Amino acid sequence: MNHVKSLRSALIALVGLCVPSLVIAAELPDKQAELQVKPKSEDTVYLNPREMSAIPQGAFGDKVRQGYQLFVNTQQLRGKYVGNELNCSNCHMDAGRKPNASPLWAAYMAYPAYRKKNDKVNSFQDRIQGCFTYSMNGQAPANGSEELVALSAYSYWLAMSGLMDQYQVAGEVPELSDAELLKGGKREDFALPAAVKAAMNIDELAKLPGRGFPPIDKPELAYSPERGATVYQAHCQACHGDDGQGLAIAGVYSLPPLWGPQSFNWGAGMHRVNTAANFIYENMPFGKSIQLTNQQAWDVAAYINSKDRPQDPRFKGDVEALQKQYHNHQGYYGQSVNGGAVLGSQSYPVNPDKK
Repeated sequence: MNHVKSLRSALIALVGLCVPSLVIAAELPDKQAELQVKPKSEDTVYLNPREMSAIPQGAFGDKVRQGYQLFVNTQQLRGKYVGNELNCSNCHMDAGRKPNASPLWAAYMAYPAYRKKNDKVNSFQDRIQGCFTYSMNGQAPANGSEELVALSAYSYWLAMSGLMDQYQVAGEVPELSDAELLKGGKREDFALPAAVKAAMNIDELAKLPGRGFPPIDKPELAYSPERGATVYQAHCQACHGDDGQGLAIAGVYSLPPLWGPQSFNWGAGMHRVNTAANFIYENMPFGKSIQLTNQQAWDVAAYINSKDRPQDPRFKGDVEALQKQYHNHQGYYGQSVNGGAVLGSQSYPVNPDKK
C-alpha cells in the first residue's frame, strides 16, 4: 500500500513540473463542481413554462416581471452588483427558459443543495449571490434584497407554471412570500399542487430533465488550445470578435466578451474547460447549436479558458495556494500556456468601476 501511495505521489509531482498546453481530460477532484446532470435522451420531455403574457397582475406578478427584466438586462445593475459586460441570459439562454442551457425552472427546484464550492447547503438565494460574485464579476446583493426576491420570483414562476401545465393543474401560480421564494423548491415543506406531488417526489423534481448543461463524452485527443484557436476562428469570432471581446454598439454589448476584463472571472463555473465544453456543444454557435464535434467543443473551450480574465475573488495574494485549494480541475488557472505568464498572476480586477 505504501508503495502505491509513493508511486502516486511521484506521478503527481511529475505532472506538477509540467505546464502543458495539452491537458488530458481525466477525472479530477473538483472543488467547484456543480450539481450532477444526467446525459440527454432523445425521447425526453422538457418542462414548458407559461409565456410572459400569462404573468398575473398585482404585486406578485410585478416581482416576476422585475426578475425577468433583471435577468435579460443585468447590465442595469452595473456598478452596483455587476462588474462586467455580461447578462444572466448569456449563459441561461432564452431568458432562462431553454432546456440544457441551465434553465431557471430546473435550478429553482434543485435548491437548497450542498455545494462543494462554498462547503455548505445553499438556498436559491445563495446560488444567485454566487452568480453575481463570480459569473458577473461583481458583488452579491444582500440577503433578502429586492433584486434577489425578484430573480427568485421569476425562477419560481417559470418552474411552477411549467409543472402545473404539465400535470394539468388549472389556475394561477400560487403566490409565495419573499422569504419562501428565496429558499428554493427542494424541500419537504415546499407547497406543491396535489397532482404534481403525486406524480414526482422531491428528488425527481430536483433533477428535472434539461437541468444544467448535459455532459458530452470526453474527447478522443487531449483538449488543445492550439486546435481550439482554429475552431474559434471558424465558428466563434464572427460574433465574439477575433480578440474575444464581444460586440458592443454604442457601449451596449449584444454579444458577450469571452475573456479579458469584461468577462466572467476565474471563480465562475464557465472557466472550467469541461463546463464550457458542455455548454458550447449544446448551445453554440448561437442560433444554430450542436454544430461542433465533441473534440471541437473541448478544444475551443480550452482555447477560451486559456486566456486571462478577472481574478478569482477568493485570491489572497498567492496564485499557487489558490490553485491548489480551488482549481484542482480541468482548467488553466495557475498555469502558463505556451510560455506566457502564469494565469492568475496578472489577472484583471474584480468588480471594477466601469469608468
